Amino acid sequence: MQLSILVNKVYMLNLKKLFFRQKRQLKNRICFVTKNMCLKKCSTYTSSQLVVFCVLSLSSHSLFAEGIITQLTDFMSTDKQSASMADKIIANQNGSLANEITYIVTTKNNPYLQRPDFKNRSEDIETLYKTTGYKLLWLGSPEAEKNGAQVLDILEKAAVNGLNPNNYDAQSLKQKRPAALNLASDNYKQLALYDTAVSISMLRFLHDLHYGRVNPKAINFNLKLRDKKLIDLPALINQHLEQDTVLQLPELLEPKFKQYQNLKKSLATYRVLAKTPVDFNMEFIKSINPGDVLTKATSMEQFLIAVGDVPAETLSDSKKSNRYTDELVAGVKKFQLRHGMNADGVLGKSTVAAMTVPLSQRVTQIELAMERLRWLPEPSSGASIIVNIPAFQLWAFDDVNEINANMPNMRVVVGKALKNETPVLMAEMRFIDFMPYWNVPYNIVKKEILPKIIQNPGYLEAENMELVTTFGNETKAVSFNSSTINGLKQGTLRIRQRPGQKNALGKVKFIFPNKSDVYLHDTPSHSLFSRSRRDFSHGCVRVANPEQLAEFVLKNQWTKEAIEDALATQKTRRVILKKSIPVLFFYVTSFIDQYDNVAFYSDIYGYDAVLQEALNKSVDVSDKDIFAPLPALVPVEVIAPKEPIKPEADLENDGEP
Repeated sequence: MQLSILVNKVYMLNLKKLFFRQKRQLKNRICFVTKNMCLKKCSTYTSSQLVVFCVLSLSSHSLFAEGIITQLTDFMSTDKQSASMADKIIANQNGSLANEITYIVTTKNNPYLQRPDFKNRSEDIETLYKTTGYKLLWLGSPEAEKNGAQVLDILEKAAVNGLNPNNYDAQSLKQKRPAALNLASDNYKQLALYDTAVSISMLRFLHDLHYGRVNPKAINFNLKLRDKKLIDLPALINQHLEQDTVLQLPELLEPKFKQYQNLKKSLATYRVLAKTPVDFNMEFIKSINPGDVLTKATSMEQFLIAVGDVPAETLSDSKKSNRYTDELVAGVKKFQLRHGMNADGVLGKSTVAAMTVPLSQRVTQIELAMERLRWLPEPSSGASIIVNIPAFQLWAFDDVNEINANMPNMRVVVGKALKNETPVLMAEMRFIDFMPYWNVPYNIVKKEILPKIIQNPGYLEAENMELVTTFGNETKAVSFNSSTINGLKQGTLRIRQRPGQKNALGKVKFIFPNKSDVYLHDTPSHSLFSRSRRDFSHGCVRVANPEQLAEFVLKNQWTKEAIEDALATQKTRRVILKKSIPVLFFYVTSFIDQYDNVAFYSDIYGYDAVLQEALNKSVDVSDKDIFAPLPALVPVEVIAPKEPIKPEADLENDGEP
């Protein structure tokens, strides 16, 4: 009796709702399966087993057909055993999708992407799907499909943050989306491929946005690694999926530096300028001084208004006179300041060359600066010092996000290009030496000083230098003798310069221990600070206003008068800072200054070209390159007791409850 009822129920399935075309074939197959089962020893099958046999005998297309699972589940809900079997059927269907997703995650390859290998994002992808039960995230329901559309919108707008949408398959995934939305619900493979492709692209974008696309150490940027992960990307995505706030993810993950946010605004401005550039092209023939004839006066004024160096409401008489007017001179001076030149208002060769740089190149400079800022760990509160090498400038911050016109800012001299480049680094300033010794590096002794000593044995005394066996403020000098030359060649003897007017470090040295053994210091050669290009040192950074920097560093320890006294005496004195100050030697050719002006500098070391080449390789950065490794566990030696430990006897009424 139950068997005939079951067969009738299967015949009465609503076949009109099935997601495939050959509906008649499915009906015939259901009839065929049930009739054949009736001809066999039906008494050996329970009602639940018969239903399961019928369903599992269908094609994989019919397994997910709309209506069949619902109706079978309704039918079997009358007894607990039947309901249990229905759960197993649904689990089998979900398992098929999970198997496809698991396969993609395991192989770390998705052919839907232009970069199918995602091994460096595989851990996050696995976590993302594991925590959601290996369900579709961007397909399969109206809510998921809405989130998927928002993700594609985010990827298409990657350029807002200086990233390339093509690296995240934005257009390709958008083109595949209509077909993905119409996939049959049992087309597990294609559903899994598209859904995971969207997830991989989103994770790639968010990871690149927060950490950058390049391993900085691979291009000799010796920045401090992050101590640990502060952001769990899979958890963050799941959280915003649940809260229906996916569109907020980019703003949450982009760097919070004010410098980055201001560059982002300038990027939008310069993108517009690059698309509709002002028709201005000027060839340098000779320098043009204020008041001289300027045939390009009209187009220059339009250019300076476009880039913000002349107010739009300022109208000069340049159109009538074709002269280099005061209004244009003021705009050119501002332009010169923003491009690392002396603001003399003269239209010289360097100024004209900077004005004719394509604005698309300025866009690239901003993008590269934003990429480098993504490499920096989250800033700590408190004072910090930043030297931007190609800008030849130092800024001292009470807080990196508090940029104002009153903050200490000074010119610096950096290492000579192609010879003694100042390294990019992060370190902690720990102490200051007033009236320091200059401990001459061995390579300078070998290449520069030793040949002079051989020619003139009196060279050391003339330069206020002396011989020592080791460096140190308390080390005693040794006399010059016949073995001195060999000792200097072999490195058993060293040279240092005594404090005084000739000392290469000037009156103060700011020390932050680092592998490159570079530091900030004063200099007796102040004339170099008047030049617009200032790469003359052996690698250390010379500061134009050491007294101001000392006041900043010691403001919670010493008065201004105490600093002036230390600079006026010939006694060497070391001051240990109560709190170390982070120091960053950085390299960006685009920077927002303390007056909120976007500045551009020459790529003196060629690092922009190196970074651009690295970005063109389009690879995922490994987390191993970003985070410091965990300290190795020290094995503990287990010491066996000499005698067996006897258990203590149980104590009764010992006062404890």
